[in-house]
Amino acid sequence: MTRPPPPDEPDQAARLAAEIAELLDVLWEHSREVTTAPLSASQLRAMFALERAEGANLRTLVAMLGSTPPSVSRLYDRLEAVGLVERGASAASRREVELRLSARGREYLRDLRGRRVAVLREVVDQLSPAARSALVDGLTEFHAAARGRVPHGTPADGTP
Repeated sequence: MTRPPPPDEPDQAARLAAEIAELLDVLWEHSREVTTAPLSASQLRAMFALERAEGANLRTLVAMLGSTPPSVSRLYDRLEAVGLVERGASAASRREVELRLSARGREYLRDLRGRRVAVLREVVDQLSPAARSALVDGLTEFHAAARGRVPHGTPADGTP
């Protein structure tokens, strides 16, 4: 890994952030592979979207995922087939169907997050207390800046 850039060099900082994102992607991929029901990246993204919009209809989830209704419907069909999501009648309209995470789906996400935190904890444990503090400060600011770039209503924007 390259040496950390001075704070006044945004291109180097962006390249370093991209490199770290790639490393995280590798770590995340490994944490998904050790499950009994590994999901694709799009299936996992759909699970996170549904978690944020529990009881949403297909139209809402299509907007959140930025995809087409047939693609999103097939995606949730596959998740329902393996027991991670459930469909139910909407309280607002008899013609609409609401999607929810099943108990198994919630457990899957809890377990996945736990494995991800454990992997990152191994890395963070190698840092000095000062480096950990700086990391928290930097990531807190990065998170705030990045959240402002994510469209409202998407899984990563932090809205319920």
